[in-house]
Amino acid sequence: QVQLVESGGGLVQAGGSLRLSCAASGSIFSINAMGWYRQAPGKQRELVAAITNGGSTNYADSVKGRFTIDRDNAKNTVYLQMNSLKPEDTAVYYCNADVSVVAAWGTYEYNYWGQGTQVTVSS
Repeated sequence: QVQLVESGGGLVQAGGSLRLSCAASGSIFSINAMGWYRQAPGKQRELVAAITNGGSTNYADSVKGRFTIDRDNAKNTVYLQMNSLKPEDTAVYYCNADVSVVAAWGTYEYNYWGQGTQVTVSS
């Protein structure tokens, strides 16, 4: 079993910054892609940013130039640095990871979600 634990959310004024962290733990053989999604009230969950285990990144157009995703493979941790925050960035942010999980017979692939962390940007 694998757990993703997020931290770093909170309340910030428009123009401010926050840094989210997501640490994976458990029976991990390797982690492939990791990413951050967000869901605002009444809206669908959307991809914010993703990063492969090789470091290639992908961003939603709405956050390009403001957010930066990176990861520490040794710590099984992914980060999201959010700068120049806007009220429309307010949402619950979820960590996601594609994990190769260790089992008694070998490994299998599974996609995991964190519990979510609230980010609120006031105007």
